Amino acid sequence: MINPLDPLARQRMVQRMKHLIPALALLLSIGSCSRAAESPAAPANIEQAERHLAGGAQLVDVRTKEEWDEGHLEGAALATVTEEGFLDKATAKLDPKKSVLVYCQSGKRSAAATQKLRAAGFTVHDLGGGIAAWKAAGKPVVK
Repeated sequence: MINPLDPLARQRMVQRMKHLIPALALLLSIGSCSRAAESPAAPANIEQAERHLAGGAQLVDVRTKEEWDEGHLEGAALATVTEEGFLDKATAKLDPKKSVLVYCQSGKRSAAATQKLRAAGFTVHDLGGGIAAWKAAGKPVVK
């Protein structure tokens, strides 16, 4: 046991702490970096989505056929996430070498589709707020 009143013992303790603190900081930073790499990216806003599309991202509408018929983003492929065999249908339409931008009405279903496609090895971006946000931003849809 170190006597805190002993000046020599206190000096040795301070010297040990000087080495311990940087080592502890390094361990904490490594741990936080690995957790950040594991966490999914936040949904893409309209500007980010447009950049992904301009960069060649494939576009997938994961809503129902009825919703699709009411209007969808130009160039989108339809793959309804709530249907049986969604992943097989979607991957059959997609190039695994290109990124994918998915959307639904407001973001809930596209979040589920994003997880499934990422698990299948795709690089996926989720349009935050879905087609509702796209329309609210004054962006075009086609029928």
